[in-house]
Amino acid sequence: MDGTDPLSQLADIHLPEPIGFWPPAPGWWVLFVLLCLGSYFWGRRAYAAWRLRRSCAFAIRELDASLQAYRQGSAGLNGEQLDSHRLNYVSEVNAVLRRVALKQFPEQALAGLGGQDWIAFLRTHGNASLLDENLAVTLSQGRFARHWEVDEQALYAMAHQWISSLYLARINPGVTTKDSSTPVSKHA
Repeated sequence: MDGTDPLSQLADIHLPEPIGFWPPAPGWWVLFVLLCLGSYFWGRRAYAAWRLRRSCAFAIRELDASLQAYRQGSAGLNGEQLDSHRLNYVSEVNAVLRRVALKQFPEQALAGLGGQDWIAFLRTHGNASLLDENLAVTLSQGRFARHWEVDEQALYAMAHQWISSLYLARINPGVTTKDSSTPVSKHA
């Protein structure tokens, strides 16, 4: 037997190359693609909700401006001037409601609706729980009258509630549009 140590003849262990950062394993690619797709769809939904909120806020600002103009303009008026000013307010609120309806339901022929058809549309689309008979008659026939008594705050509240419920239903599809919440107005 040889007097040399057999262990000294062994070569060092050669370690494999360290695993590099790139390219990642297939599981990381799948996770990355899923995150990208999720971010894309979430971003689209968030952008659509933002646009709806912006449109709703614009419509509410129009209502606010109409109510404020009515209140400022009706101070000191009486007789025919007050009646004319009241009818302008009813027409402005009706126009805002109609623009919102045309924007939300472009597939329906709403531009020609009037009278009871318009009121039926308001009642079936959105929360019209504040649309009592007086307001219904005001909205359907008010623009053709020479004299009209209107509760401007009730008309504002109904329009605000109806517009808000339409946009809320589009932003959160699970929320019903027939809820009985009433709007909070800075004009109350």
